[in-house]
Amino acid sequence: MIDFLKSIGIAQPTGTGWLTVVFTFLVAWVITWRFIPSVRRFALKVGWADEPNARRLNKEPLPNAGGLAIYAGVVAAMIVATALNPILIQQVQIQVLAILLGGSILVLVGFIDDQFSLPPVFRLVVQFLVALLLVAVGIRFDTAFGTALDPFLGTFLTVLWVMGITNAINLMDGVDGLAGGISYITAMSLLAVSAQDPRWAAATLVLAAMSGAALGFLRHNFHPSKIIMGDAGAYFFGYVLAATALLGSLKVTTVFSLVPTALFLLLPIFDTARVIVRRLLRRQNPMSTPGKDHIHHILLARGLSQRRTTLVLWVLTLAFNILAMIVQPSVSLAVVVTSALGTTALLAFTVWRKLRAVWREERQLEGQIPSA
Repeated sequence: MIDFLKSIGIAQPTGTGWLTVVFTFLVAWVITWRFIPSVRRFALKVGWADEPNARRLNKEPLPNAGGLAIYAGVVAAMIVATALNPILIQQVQIQVLAILLGGSILVLVGFIDDQFSLPPVFRLVVQFLVALLLVAVGIRFDTAFGTALDPFLGTFLTVLWVMGITNAINLMDGVDGLAGGISYITAMSLLAVSAQDPRWAAATLVLAAMSGAALGFLRHNFHPSKIIMGDAGAYFFGYVLAATALLGSLKVTTVFSLVPTALFLLLPIFDTARVIVRRLLRRQNPMSTPGKDHIHHILLARGLSQRRTTLVLWVLTLAFNILAMIVQPSVSLAVVVTSALGTTALLAFTVWRKLRAVWREERQLEGQIPSA
């Protein structure tokens, strides 16, 4: 067992550091999973729900406060991690607090937008400011093109990256389980990479909490969904994934230096870029123009069900993330295989539990309806 743990990058298998990471994941998973039913009931009671319309797939009011449960799961897990290993937390405290502070602000803005619809410009300004927060604590691209504009270019790329990923995850949230699954798969892959280097301890802890919360959320969000994450959850996932992907020695010397990092989130990046270009060519505002022109809309239009659409895009996301891990110099084949198998197994278990519950409800309903 010790040899296996060493082969996947755990330098001290007999220590408590990796156990803290595992426990952080489990706490976020369980708290999010168990907390969501209460959030759902309260959201329906007070009217925190998306009403059916021409753009949405739901046929009845669907609670949109899932992001609050996700946030609660992550924060609770980080508090537990602090109690279990305070020395480790102190070493990465500034970066962890910056990521959680920026994420907290976006959860608040996203939640208000879910209920009252904020102007797009206001949301972009807030995203810009929380991206600068990361730059202020050293979470940024480090450009080295040999010009006096390198610091400015690094800041520009960082802000563009954070705002782009934050909105890309939000735009992918159009089918049950899609954005949550993409976030879970990406967080698990980034976790596998960050665990290889103790300098990335901040990313490791936050990603453990993020992936656990995403998995707990998917138990209720896979089709047929009982609740959605809303802008609050999508912004939180996007921002934290963008921030943690930047942790580490990311020195940009050519445009191609961005490729290894972008591979982790290639699907939402490609989908968002494609939609923006198409809308601009039609002389439409890409930020405020509604439409069914995302990849998941295309798959649905070709006859795929919501479940199959989600599963197809999950597989694509996993494939891109496997490729992203392979091109990382610090990641061995054992880490790639273990991460891919572990990610898939936990996701399959969650989907099976969800479908089993759905089938049980259907049988109970059939038993209550007398045959003709």
